[in-house]
Amino acid sequence: MSSKYKVGEDALPHFVTFTVVGWIDVFSREWYKEIFIESLQYCQENKGLVLHAWIIMTNHVHLIISSNSNKLEHIVRDLKKYTSKQIIKAIMENNNESRKEWMLNLFAYAGRTNNNNKDFQFWKQDYHPVELNSVEKVQQRLNYLHENSVRSGLVWNTWHYKYSSAIDYYTKEKGFLKIELL
Repeated sequence: MSSKYKVGEDALPHFVTFTVVGWIDVFSREWYKEIFIESLQYCQENKGLVLHAWIIMTNHVHLIISSNSNKLEHIVRDLKKYTSKQIIKAIMENNNESRKEWMLNLFAYAGRTNNNNKDFQFWKQDYHPVELNSVEKVQQRLNYLHENSVRSGLVWNTWHYKYSSAIDYYTKEKGFLKIELL
């Protein structure tokens, strides 16, 4: 991770981005999104992750997270490691995945060219944590995160995208994950 981007105070919200190597559109498939959601739920229930906002795009994920009990960098490390293994395993086992060979080749190439990996690399190494230590930063990143689905043309309104916390912020309904509103 670059020295410019470091996790600050774990209890403060941080905006983080996980990007799939090569910007591969892995999350255009529902079943891979479900793996990521289940992993977030596990981290909430067992690792002290506090989730304030989230969105899963086709090739990256934005989160606003904090923790009162564990170091964020450890939670992020474990989350990225686990989800990368599970998603690659799901791709390997999915006989209906038309892009299987292509994706696995790219993940293998990325893994070979990075000394931190043995076989495959799914996520880019960095995640650029930005501590949200002002109301302005919180509002800017929250808007940016939720408007991602509109800017990319997936939906007309942010709260219509089901793989996002926008529904929690803009309606009285609840999304897939437990959110602590900012």
